[in-house]
Amino acid sequence: MDQSIKPGTPLALCTLLLISLLFIYLSSEKNSSITTIHKTSLMYKDELEAALEGASMANKTLIITIVNRAYTEGDKPMLDLFLDGFWLGEDTRKLTNHLLVVAVDQTAFERCMFLRLHCYKLKTDGEKLVDEETYMSDDFIKMMWLRTRFLGDVLRHGYNFVFTDTDVLWLRNPFSRLTLNETIDLQISVDQFNGNQWSQRNPINTGFYMIKSNNKTIALFDEWYGQRNNSTGKKEQDVLVELMRRRAFRRLRIRVRFLDTNYFSGFCQNSKDVNIVSTVHANCCRSIRAKVTDLITVIHDWKRFKDPFGNKTMEDKWSNHLACQNSWIS
Repeated sequence: MDQSIKPGTPLALCTLLLISLLFIYLSSEKNSSITTIHKTSLMYKDELEAALEGASMANKTLIITIVNRAYTEGDKPMLDLFLDGFWLGEDTRKLTNHLLVVAVDQTAFERCMFLRLHCYKLKTDGEKLVDEETYMSDDFIKMMWLRTRFLGDVLRHGYNFVFTDTDVLWLRNPFSRLTLNETIDLQISVDQFNGNQWSQRNPINTGFYMIKSNNKTIALFDEWYGQRNNSTGKKEQDVLVELMRRRAFRRLRIRVRFLDTNYFSGFCQNSKDVNIVSTVHANCCRSIRAKVTDLITVIHDWKRFKDPFGNKTMEDKWSNHLACQNSWIS
């Protein structure tokens, strides 16, 4: 009698069923192991590294801004106005995919998450820096040093970045104006441009700059942050100016390019040509309210310029920054 299992018999069907169940079980065990390994790797992955990787371009470059509650609340929050610039600018909307918003407090972090941006919650060592910090107040200076420490950590993670204050409107994609030459380590904005992009006599402004991650720039940030306890009453920008005057850039062999205000403009010195300007910074201004008021005026100027049927008389000059001018009178 033939003892082999014939197709279609009850025994054959039972055998196939058992084999199928065994295959499903082994596959689920394998997938479970892979999932466990994946979850474990995420647990041990640096939170900052994950945030940087999520916002980074292919060349490990990203855009960073830092906000607290004061910049995310109100009828027209500064963060929303900052994002309006990307929305209304030329070739700038896509850049928000590479923008990392660093929140100093929970309210700012939640607002960032609501806006569906790349967000990171900064550890502040117990400092509560949620309100508007008046220019040169103790808390303002603490905020600036906290920012410097964080940005140094970004460099140590191997990422290049453009740091931008949220009171900078990006009206055109600035990467076409930022040199991609590998020999340039730092490209930084100035309050007044003296006509020479290599002159260290330009008055720097740390509200907008592009920096490469390398041993030289990491050493600069370490030295810069290391000066904080010996710089009472000085903001981090003042200390960087002092380092520059003491030839720290030359000693560390850091090549610096100072950005022309025709392209990287500000309230201290307006761009003379709206046809070429990339960014507008509400510098030389004392309060958030004044900055917001005058930046809204800049947005209106920009819309008029972009309107093909609009009045183009503003091509020659921007509107006056009256709110910021008056912010110093008190």
